[in-house]
Amino acid sequence: MRRLVFMIVAMAALLGGFSNARAGIVITVDKTTQRLSVAVDGLSRYDFPVSTARIGYRTPNGTYRPERLAVKWFSRKYDWSPMPHSIFFHGGYAIHGSYEVSRLGSPASHGCIRLHPDNATTLYNLVKDHVADTQIVITGEGPSQDTHERRDSGRPPASFMEIFGNTAGAGNSRPQGWRH
Repeated sequence: MRRLVFMIVAMAALLGGFSNARAGIVITVDKTTQRLSVAVDGLSRYDFPVSTARIGYRTPNGTYRPERLAVKWFSRKYDWSPMPHSIFFHGGYAIHGSYEVSRLGSPASHGCIRLHPDNATTLYNLVKDHVADTQIVITGEGPSQDTHERRDSGRPPASFMEIFGNTAGAGNSRPQGWRH
């Protein structure tokens, strides 16, 4: 009996069964709902709001693996914007933290997938020890030009105008500092 137990333990060790337990991590980003979900070994673990590409930019659909990770990164392309806890998955595309948390849940990025900094830290720490076992799946539709044109007429929504009036003074000009 001892010999049988020894052989089972030895075989399990050789096959890696008792050494590093490996987690299968699947990160799914749905551009339609602007949500990122994480499953570990098939069990749902996290669900976070995100911002994917806004109109004029794209977040590519597909299935990817993490290419590289960076605790601190700054975008060389977009004014050295901070990208904390970046998980790069397709060239310059990454899942990363963003300090523009008020935009999470709606398309706002240049193509990356933005998360709240705390959620980016959680995701980064989960993935860093299981890079080889992590899959990133991006699905859904980004904003369409037609939807964008209906929502953004170049001025605040009518309800804002009804409540506050025309704060710019004259005509259809935007208030000082107005951005969209």
